[in-house]
Amino acid sequence: MSAKLIDGKKVASELKEQIREDVDNWVKAGNRRPFLKVLQVGNDPASSTYIRAKTRSCKEVGIETDTTHLPDTVSAKELKSVIQGFNDDDSIDGILVQLPLPSHLSSHAVIESIDHRKDVDGFHPMNVGRLTLDQPTFKSCTPAGIFELFKYYSIPTKGKHAVVIGASNIVGTPMSIMLSRENSAGKATTTICHKFTKDITQHTISADILVVAAGQPNLIKAEMVKEGAVVIDVGINRVADETNDRGYKLTGDCDFESLKDKASWITPVPGGVGPMTVAMLMKNTLLAAKKSIYPD
Repeated sequence: MSAKLIDGKKVASELKEQIREDVDNWVKAGNRRPFLKVLQVGNDPASSTYIRAKTRSCKEVGIETDTTHLPDTVSAKELKSVIQGFNDDDSIDGILVQLPLPSHLSSHAVIESIDHRKDVDGFHPMNVGRLTLDQPTFKSCTPAGIFELFKYYSIPTKGKHAVVIGASNIVGTPMSIMLSRENSAGKATTTICHKFTKDITQHTISADILVVAAGQPNLIKAEMVKEGAVVIDVGINRVADETNDRGYKLTGDCDFESLKDKASWITPVPGGVGPMTVAMLMKNTLLAAKKSIYPD
């Protein structure tokens, strides 16, 4: 079997075009352009790369954006004060604090200090709680993007056995919640695995849908996946490659070459899930501007 490619780059491009039209119509109706405030603490190169991608997408869809940079020595009290200023600014629709943060800062405390009505990442306890209860909420961008891919390619989840590898608050946990919700688009029987799971293959081999977000290059091999499974690779890892001008290549958490002949559908890395994450951030920012989740 030759797997069909799930082209996240293509789907994200089409989704952003629709968002651009929605933003234009919103502005033509006399409303202010949506505004996304990005906050970066320190100068982590990877974080800077992600922020550039996000701000570039903002420009593509007509969302205004601005990035505030703070030194990595900023205190928790100072950071909370800056965020409170963003919370109180009615011209700001969405707030994004780029993670990870310096080790002396608590990401949980920082996320909780963001007004949940402006939490376009979908990380605030209020939004995660509403997600768990299947209520309207800002959904974590990566899982939401994966569900957009399911929808676009007509990949069913209802009644399927879905296995999620990785239990992070950013991807694994919200993904498992969304897959298992009875009253939403999920309706799957869901298993979540992590680094303490014993004999992980006994779980992956039975999966109809396998979502891998472990941060470990080529963790999932062909012998761990059943014939015809849908494989969603969230991982993006830098692996040394002397043949590449950059000295490295990007690879996912799955062994793409062996899986592409066994899966029914598979996402590439790069070009799979990554572009969808950014597109869903744009969608959440527009929803925040429209106050679609939390009306006044």
